[in-house]
Amino acid sequence: MRFSRVSFLRPLSFIGINNYGMMLNFRIFTITGILTVLFLFSAGCTQAPAQTPAPPAEGTTIVTFSPAITPAAMQNATKEEMVAFVQEAVAYAKQNGKEKALAEFSNRNGSFFRGVLYIYAYDYNGTTIAHPVNPEKIGINRLNEMDAEGNLFITDLRYAAYNGTGFATYAYINPMHNNTVEKKLGYAMKVDESWWLGSGIYIGPADIPAPVSTTQLSS
Repeated sequence: MRFSRVSFLRPLSFIGINNYGMMLNFRIFTITGILTVLFLFSAGCTQAPAQTPAPPAEGTTIVTFSPAITPAAMQNATKEEMVAFVQEAVAYAKQNGKEKALAEFSNRNGSFFRGVLYIYAYDYNGTTIAHPVNPEKIGINRLNEMDAEGNLFITDLRYAAYNGTGFATYAYINPMHNNTVEKKLGYAMKVDESWWLGSGIYIGPADIPAPVSTTQLSS
């Protein structure tokens, strides 16, 4: 039997090409793997170590915002957010003392002025001792002051604080709505036997009687 040289070389060439392709693919795969390992190793070596925050200086007070206070409370707030806010302020007062707390509560740029939510403070005589919105009221006794509906709202809030905590509704101007008078829900909480804190949220239009017209007066 005679074998043609051409017919004999063709399968050998085909096998050789396949082997060469396999070797080439293997080398490419090996080089790629080595480069990947080197990249991961270098990234791990060059990564900056995590820095541990320095402890606060002595006398520095860290204010932790309540989880119940959401960003939405900057424009509107719920009853639950208001209660959590006042509780946080009472805890701050007990931790930091009355003098420091009153200064913080009266600071409009402080930690307890958050949009519609802010803290006011009174003693049990009805005298304002902290107020970030109406600082001119500090030192003034408001126990007999009436709201637009004729309610003694500070007296009502003080009574709620006497019991530890409680709510009172009253009519008050809303600076976010062009100082229109609206219904407000206030929450008061005792700090100790000498003073209490409160805050409030607007809950709707006030029940203010319409003014009597001159026609009605003359008839």
